[in-house]
Amino acid sequence: MKILVHGLNYAPEHVGIAVYTTGMAEALAGMGHEVRVVAGQPYYPAWRSMYGYGFRFSQSTEAGVRITRVPHYIPARPTGARRVLHHLSFALSCFFPLLWLSLVWRPQVVIGVAPSLLAAPLARLAAAAAGAGSWLHVQDFELEAALATGLLRPTGLLKRMAFAFERLVLCSFETVSTISPQMCKLLIRKGVEVDRVVEFRNWADVDAVRPLSGPSRYREEWGIATPSVALYSGNIANKQGAEIVVEAARLLRHKFDLCFVICGEGPARADLEARAQGLPNIQFRDLQPKEWLNELMGLASVHLLPQRAEAADLVLPSKLTNMLASGRPVVVTAASGTGLASEVEGCGLVTPPGDAVAFAAAIERLLDDAVLYSELSVAARNRAVVRWGGQAILAGFEARLSEGQLDAAELAR
Repeated sequence: MKILVHGLNYAPEHVGIAVYTTGMAEALAGMGHEVRVVAGQPYYPAWRSMYGYGFRFSQSTEAGVRITRVPHYIPARPTGARRVLHHLSFALSCFFPLLWLSLVWRPQVVIGVAPSLLAAPLARLAAAAAGAGSWLHVQDFELEAALATGLLRPTGLLKRMAFAFERLVLCSFETVSTISPQMCKLLIRKGVEVDRVVEFRNWADVDAVRPLSGPSRYREEWGIATPSVALYSGNIANKQGAEIVVEAARLLRHKFDLCFVICGEGPARADLEARAQGLPNIQFRDLQPKEWLNELMGLASVHLLPQRAEAADLVLPSKLTNMLASGRPVVVTAASGTGLASEVEGCGLVTPPGDAVAFAAAIERLLDDAVLYSELSVAARNRAVVRWGGQAILAGFEARLSEGQLDAAELAR
């Protein structure tokens, strides 16, 4: 098949949505399909253009995928209004490349990735222009998440218009997928027909990320002498609620056998560093190269996954997949019954969002209970292999794409 993928985030970004859009495109190319991508400039999670990329159109071929990059606005301080401009500028920039590819290259399937929902109508337009199948993959419900976390505060008519736009976009695609059962149910509540909804999970590369047989190289490189490490790795923004990690470090500063590591970038990092002033048991590190992901994941004795209550079931943190693959237990903040809580049940401990005392107690319990720690570590690895294995998930996705093309061919005849 000829497959056109349209998504804001793509490699060389190596955290968040880009990992999965890139992995999907490269996997499809590896299966023999002809894949082209229209993407933005790499900027995430630092919110600045990566070295070697600028405000320009460019083309390249990477891992068998032909990529067109478009220029767009990147706010240094991503407030709600600036994020809207950020997404709108991407939508405007990709209009002509998408239209050109749809009319000249003639893809058989167009896959849009949300975020960015503001740009998704362009993917639907490209599919219509090419007479192609249309598929929207929702990584998170960005509108509701922005409202829940206070990034956007529209009221009255403006709020109703925003949700009406979201519903219109979601229902315009032939197939709409998302990453968890709870998010699939939310798609249906938003008006997408049941038979159009597909669960397409994020995945872990269970061969590349696996339990380390020895100490991580980062122990020596970062001067970590404590037997135990509680690790938070990933984006540091408002919906993560990562300030609870600093509070847990403060509550556990009496444990001289434990070090906290926050490894990541994002708009909330400076605030976290200010909160952590004077704490001897916490250190901050920048995101590390993708090639050393297994070493980073293996540094953790316990992985930390905070999430604000307001973001429950609007996003499912993509970092969870590699945490589980590393064979280390996870401590998350999530309300009972949410998607995140169910994903971690049996291979980690779940504490109420915003409850730093409970969060710290869970970390301490894992480190002090060797039997529980061992059981949850084994369960975490097994969960990753069984539920999050990349080969099976991508093969299932490709089969569904091919099935859709066969159905279209039958209708045409």
